[in-house]
Amino acid sequence: MKERLFLYDTTLRDGQQTQGVQFSTDEKCRIARTLDALGVDHIEGGWPGANPTDSAFFETAPKTRARLTAFGMTKRAGRSAENDEVLAAVLNAKTRSVCLVGKTHDFHVTTAMGITLAENVENIAKSIAHVAREGREALFDAEHFFDGWKADPAYALDCLVAAHLAGARWIVLCDTNGGTLPHEIGEITAEVIARGIPGTALGIHTHDDTGNAVAGSLAAVDAGARQVQGTLNGLGERCGNANLTTLIPTFLLKEPYASRFETGVTAEALTGLTRASRLLDDILNRVPRKAAAYVGASAFAHKAGLHASAILKDPATYEHIDPALVGNIRVIPMSNQAGQSNLRRRLSEAGLEVPEGDPRLALILDEIKTREGEGYSYDGAQASFELVARRILDRLPAFFEVKRYRVTVERRKNRYDRMVSQSEAVVVVKVGGEKKLSVSESRDAEGRDRGPVNALWRALAKDLGLHQPYIDDMKLVDFKVRITNGGTEAVTRVIIDSEDGQGRRWATVGVSPNIVDASFEALLDAVVWKLVRDGAPVSGKA
Repeated sequence: MKERLFLYDTTLRDGQQTQGVQFSTDEKCRIARTLDALGVDHIEGGWPGANPTDSAFFETAPKTRARLTAFGMTKRAGRSAENDEVLAAVLNAKTRSVCLVGKTHDFHVTTAMGITLAENVENIAKSIAHVAREGREALFDAEHFFDGWKADPAYALDCLVAAHLAGARWIVLCDTNGGTLPHEIGEITAEVIARGIPGTALGIHTHDDTGNAVAGSLAAVDAGARQVQGTLNGLGERCGNANLTTLIPTFLLKEPYASRFETGVTAEALTGLTRASRLLDDILNRVPRKAAAYVGASAFAHKAGLHASAILKDPATYEHIDPALVGNIRVIPMSNQAGQSNLRRRLSEAGLEVPEGDPRLALILDEIKTREGEGYSYDGAQASFELVARRILDRLPAFFEVKRYRVTVERRKNRYDRMVSQSEAVVVVKVGGEKKLSVSESRDAEGRDRGPVNALWRALAKDLGLHQPYIDDMKLVDFKVRITNGGTEAVTRVIIDSEDGQGRRWATVGVSPNIVDASFEALLDAVVWKLVRDGAPVSGKA
């Protein structure tokens, strides 16, 4: 039988310590539901009593299969566990599981806390015993454990033994400063087990300050630890925590873990991993990291023609797993390195079957290479590439025609005598023989200026007649600008990432000496590509 490996997510607590990250209560609830659907065993919701958001979350938290866990610290010296109001606030959250953090490094005990080593051990034991008597599952986060072990292994172990004997279900070895290397984590974890703490009661909590958080977690599991703590997308303080988005598929799909362990994540739930990763980035208003393992947009992208040719014969030639297993997709980017096999594969994925040797393939490649020489880049703008190919193949419908557009930018003093800017855009389109004029300004509902490109987008998307229902769920999620030539002949490249209501994303590119014109070209491509993909009604050929 397979051994059970337990997954503990701390996105809502440790992840919230990321610089610039602050979840609302509603956002924490959304993330908790997503984590529960994924199949983690514990969801650490925060520190009740530490701030209003965490307290509100525990009052309104969704019902989950996963064990919702409240986080806090061991009691303070000089008072009983029953009379420590900080500990009481954690227990009052009424969660099935409670995780308490305590010091295990003698330096921190005497210097940071200013108490004796014996007092600290007593605080750990009595706090864990109090949680256990309350009928809760008790977890002990052994803070700075690996540094503490290196300084004084006997004392660090005393802290663990105190928690274990007091009734802790899990004792979590924390590499709080993130400086312990994987081989050290493996050796120390194995030694802890050899000295009497069972691996079935040991967890691992690593930080990524050396870029080794995932490797350190694997080393601990190899040594015998059976709980792994981490966060979605590696969110966390400083350089982040161990990335569960990387660890989960590794445990399910890679040997020896796949054969040896089972987790609460099913193969079906694993297909939602990419979506869960991108949902978190969407909540944080961040652009997903394209190079992220397993779930990144470039994780299964094959740019070189030689690679794409091999992928066409057998994906295993350049892919370590089937991307569909984690809800991702294979991408064959188009660039000036592309060959015909690469091109045909990419066209086929877009539903455009072109026979081998068709002279139009050479025309498409020539067009791509010419455009990239002018500053375009299609390896990061697949939707625009597809539109180029469709035009040459005469398979691009004419949905609407832009007759003209105008953008004005004004800067003036407001009623508070402050200089503010505002843009206004006018777009005239012809849809089904009818001209439509739309006007929009750049200020949002809160009165903040969102710039001329935002005004353009809002005007373009305001009224496309019979096509309007197809773009109502569309939004712009990223806007990247690069100057491809310097000096007075500078050319601007704009790449826009768009997303629909189902979380599907696509990228388009525009190039012009004028940044607004380049932006509008990318906007147009984004709208047209969505209309093509969703099968919007047409009125002719482009």
